[in-house]
Amino acid sequence: MLLPGTQLTGTPVMGLQTGTRLAQTGAPLIDPSNLAIVAYEVEGPLLNTHPSYLRIADVREIGNIGMIIDSADEFIDLDDVVKIKKLHDLRFKLIGLPVIDQSKRRIGKVEDYSLDSDSFIIQQLHVKRGILQGFTETTTLVNRSQIVEINDEHIIVRTTAKKIEPVMEATRREYVNPFRQSSPQPDATDAA
Repeated sequence: MLLPGTQLTGTPVMGLQTGTRLAQTGAPLIDPSNLAIVAYEVEGPLLNTHPSYLRIADVREIGNIGMIIDSADEFIDLDDVVKIKKLHDLRFKLIGLPVIDQSKRRIGKVEDYSLDSDSFIIQQLHVKRGILQGFTETTTLVNRSQIVEINDEHIIVRTTAKKIEPVMEATRREYVNPFRQSSPQPDATDAA
């Protein structure tokens, strides 16, 4: 199931052992190489270290009450997992990143994204068009298969405009309509 990414920011994190709210999610840690959410920064009064993170691998379920985990032991420190430390140091922010096509034409900025709730891989980018283009379209959806490159400055997507190919002149041919007869036929009433 696809979920809006910003919907998961501020989501309660519930402990299965105690049945209570342990924290709430903050900013996601997104791996720009594959657009997968690896962890969420979490905030709450029960946390001993700041920043603390919740790995996606430790989330049992996402339900109406929030993200469900086993216990507060699932929260990790920044230095506990090397990959999380590297992603944190990248400071990659998807929201607000400009999107251009291969022809260097500006499409807009990422305002949200849709992710698969099972794998936490981002499937679509919601790109807000510029002011002038915003009069006709409000948001453009970019599928992950259209993304060519992601760097610190922008996201490059495949050019959607097709090349105009010259149209060959059609030669006029005379077709004979088999249902049209050239000589008039007598009416059926005249024959009787």
